[in-house]
Amino acid sequence: MTHCYFADHALLPTGWASQVLFEIDATGMLISVQPNATPGNAERLAGAALPGMPNLHSHAFQRAMAGLAEIGSTQPDSFWSWRDRMYGLVERLTPDQVGTIAQALYIEMLKGGYTQVSEFHYLHHDVSGKAYSDPAEMAWAISQAAERSGIALTLLPVLYAHSGFGGQPPNHGQRRFIHAVPNFLNLLETLKPSLADHPTQALGMAFHSLRAVTLEEIQAVLATNPVGPHHIHVAEQQREVEDSLVYSGKRPVRWLLDNVEVDERWCLIHATHLDDAEVRDLAASGAVAGLCPTTEANLGDGIFRAVEYAAQGGRLGIGSDSHVSLDVVEELRLLEYGQRLTTQQRNCLHNSDIRPVGEWLYRQALAGGAQASGQPIGALEAGKRADIVVLDGSDPYLATSTDETRLGGWLFGGSKQQIRDVMVAGRWVIQQRRHALDEANNAELTKLFREIA
Repeated sequence: MTHCYFADHALLPTGWASQVLFEIDATGMLISVQPNATPGNAERLAGAALPGMPNLHSHAFQRAMAGLAEIGSTQPDSFWSWRDRMYGLVERLTPDQVGTIAQALYIEMLKGGYTQVSEFHYLHHDVSGKAYSDPAEMAWAISQAAERSGIALTLLPVLYAHSGFGGQPPNHGQRRFIHAVPNFLNLLETLKPSLADHPTQALGMAFHSLRAVTLEEIQAVLATNPVGPHHIHVAEQQREVEDSLVYSGKRPVRWLLDNVEVDERWCLIHATHLDDAEVRDLAASGAVAGLCPTTEANLGDGIFRAVEYAAQGGRLGIGSDSHVSLDVVEELRLLEYGQRLTTQQRNCLHNSDIRPVGEWLYRQALAGGAQASGQPIGALEAGKRADIVVLDGSDPYLATSTDETRLGGWLFGGSKQQIRDVMVAGRWVIQQRRHALDEANNAELTKLFREIA
């Protein structure tokens, strides 16, 4: 059985099109996308249709501390002081609590315009650091939360073995994260069959960072040819760059590019601090730079060199990381504004083919996010999953926009409140800004926050 929808305006791979008819099969895949069509008996969408945005970097449990680390201290605050507070939260969370946090998070993501999340999952063990009787228990909590919310998921179990470059022993706050390579590979094998059979979930893998794994451990994992995309945190803070130089004589991204075959399967999260050669070679690798502008701003990390990187054909996507924001609008807006503050110019991210900055940002983040997720998404075309975000056609600003101004007006003058409906794999998960689990979800989350306060 198929279902048809009709949009007056839709963003297709070639740009904006009018009078677009979508045909979706029973599995939630797009069979055909026809511009300049007639609606016939198709269901009319209530505004312009966009491909759903992939969120390429998430730590679900960190949503529980969003806004709670914004209190100054007598010492300068940084990523590293924030990390100590995060370790305090980790001390207390059970799998059920992580599932509750993740479900609420994913519902908020859907309302913010994300239809797919790549979960960088490193909270593996119990509070003492021992494996659960089912070592994948925390991973199942994430998978089930995504299922309940309706968001699509790429689960990225993380190898985390050390506290610093050169295989330094992990510290007490990291005990719930730590795996030896054989146990990590067993975790991947445990998860593989279930996720392979799931219509909207997929498996990849991640290395936490070059601080947390050695070259020998990276090589041992890659030698097994793990399925799906490969993600890694890299060059997020200046101190990481300095420590890498002390340890290896190379900057982190340079070390990674020189020692590992970085290609289209890879997503380098943050990559904030790059020199000219790293910008050039990362762009040439085909990997995705996974940018998280609101988190990078919140933690004081720095600003990615997006103008230079994009000029050399580099691929990028966006993620919400620590989840101080769950909003495609805010993430893309801050990505552009960071470049404006750095260059002291306006309209930084565009090219000769796509002049409207909003459209350039959205289309680039779609392509990079789709690549980093390893799923058939990121475009409204036949063969892709039917992930659709519908903007509110009754909004005066959107109703009077043109193809040239629509995305710029939304991303730079609007908000996530202009997102009306959201579809994942052909199924409506947000309708008129509401999710079916809103009331129960809010009650569960309030109870949980009181428990862990």
